[in-house]
Amino acid sequence: MEIRNIAIIAHVDHGKTTLVDAILKQTHTFRDNQKEMGETLIMDSNDLEREKGITILAKNTAVFYKGTKINIIDTPGHADFGGEVERTINMASAAILLVDAAEGPLPQTKFVLKKALEAHLKIILIINKIDKKDSRPAEIVNAVESLFLELASHEDALHFKTLYAVGRDGKAFLELPEKYSPDMEGDLTPLFETIMSEVPNVAKDEDKSFQMLISTLDWDNYVGRLCIGKITKGTLEKNQSIALVEEGKVIGTYRAQKLYTYEGLTKKEVEKVSSGDVVAIAGIPQLNIGQTVTHPDSPVSLPSIKVEEPTIKITIGTNTSPFAGKEGKYGTSRQISERLMKEKQTNLGLKIEQDPTGANFIVAGRGELHLAVLIENMRREGFELQVSKPQVIYRKIDGVECEPYEEVTIDCDKQYMGPLTEEFGKRRGEMLDMVTEGNNIRLKYKISDNNLLGIRSILMTKTRGTAIMSTYFLGYLPKGPKLDAIRNGALVATKTGEALRYGIVNVQDRGILFVSPHDQIYEGMVVGIGTREFDVEINVCKEKQLSNNRSVGEGSSIPLTPATIMSLEQCLDFLNDDEYLEVTPISLRLRKQILSLTQRRVHNRKQH
Repeated sequence: MEIRNIAIIAHVDHGKTTLVDAILKQTHTFRDNQKEMGETLIMDSNDLEREKGITILAKNTAVFYKGTKINIIDTPGHADFGGEVERTINMASAAILLVDAAEGPLPQTKFVLKKALEAHLKIILIINKIDKKDSRPAEIVNAVESLFLELASHEDALHFKTLYAVGRDGKAFLELPEKYSPDMEGDLTPLFETIMSEVPNVAKDEDKSFQMLISTLDWDNYVGRLCIGKITKGTLEKNQSIALVEEGKVIGTYRAQKLYTYEGLTKKEVEKVSSGDVVAIAGIPQLNIGQTVTHPDSPVSLPSIKVEEPTIKITIGTNTSPFAGKEGKYGTSRQISERLMKEKQTNLGLKIEQDPTGANFIVAGRGELHLAVLIENMRREGFELQVSKPQVIYRKIDGVECEPYEEVTIDCDKQYMGPLTEEFGKRRGEMLDMVTEGNNIRLKYKISDNNLLGIRSILMTKTRGTAIMSTYFLGYLPKGPKLDAIRNGALVATKTGEALRYGIVNVQDRGILFVSPHDQIYEGMVVGIGTREFDVEINVCKEKQLSNNRSVGEGSSIPLTPATIMSLEQCLDFLNDDEYLEVTPISLRLRKQILSLTQRRVHNRKQH
């Protein structure tokens, strides 16, 4: 049987997962009465992916077309999950590059395309969403061609097939239709036929010695750990001996207890697997991504997966707040350590090490979103944590201190251009490009990660939640000037107890509050952000004084301003160097590292 392996790559929200849904349905992977036939975003199985509407974990699926097996790898479109992209792209021999017909190529398109071209994958371009009112397919094709010219290192990469599609309707066309309408004849046959003609058959070298690079790991409750990858050559039968090799050294020999291939969204147990297929093998208890599984007679390792280095780090430790242990199931240093070590095995972009100064862990990742997703997952599993402000990782290159820089693209309404250019100017961003189309504007800046920290929540506030921001990692450049504090001072609670309406009304004109009446408060908790640049101590637990005959100040009816509730990413953005974020399954609380007001004053005096 012939096999084609193809990765689907695109910027976030350009319709990748929706296209995979259509492919699964049109190849009759599900029976007509299966619930998946009525579902959308079938591949985004993780709760966080469904909520955020982005793919975080790369996944594989397989469909059959005219007797040929097509393995499809759905990859994340966000550079923060670049480890996932790098890890899985080596299983494919071609990639479908999906670009939105209105938005065109964006920073993450550039990021994923660069990775695909470095891996020498054959590219099939699909201009998707041609049914949009503001679609401009011809211009977008030109923009993508320019991107290829910029990124390709070999002329062959410039010869690619272009198709036009509406993924949501499950239709693809070899030529751009003059006017698209949903009732037009069509399906994904042009795409399948292009895959058959353009993508090489990888089912070859079956007679050679077995060899497979581990690209991803999985866990099965019955058989334990599974290693997943594409078989480079040879065949493997159930119960046959296999060797695990890393950098030419044999780590151990084992038996292939179970073999699985993919069909649709499920794993199917088989007796034998052969060259070119993406398979899962059970039977090796200890393994890592990037190692090679081979026949014991020729233990030759394949080149390991190269992953770009992390750029941002945070400290994660046990919760030390007065409310510790009240809301979570797991909170000891040992439990946090075990969970982080488990994450490290599958999340290639992360680096985790023990903090030499205490019992905390320094976790380094590719961006704030990468780290926020890890913390959110742990929180949902019942963990209580304490997290520090994200810090940029510096590197010495040729004796010069360097820091990471990003290319940032912002799409928003023209009316917000003033506040945005002001914000980036304040953060010492260098404007690279500005394009206006109708009422929309696209700004492009070059800026250091250090000066970018905390910008998302500010942009959302300034553009009323309408700006779309994406980043592309430019590399390490000599360290530039660091900004002073951008944020105003915090409103810090001086008393422990329950927040009361009277106390909140009394202080709400001091700034924006994060707490509501009846919230539990402790001394040193950050309950809001002030209007000045220094911290202000306030008491939100203050009660109304009562006299003998009636309450003092009776009749004062100042309306209560609703509390501002921040998401996990916004809280990480908000943190200052002397603050922690307390994360539990139920709450997110900002607090000072030193809770006692007197101790904080003594500490600050010593600092000055």
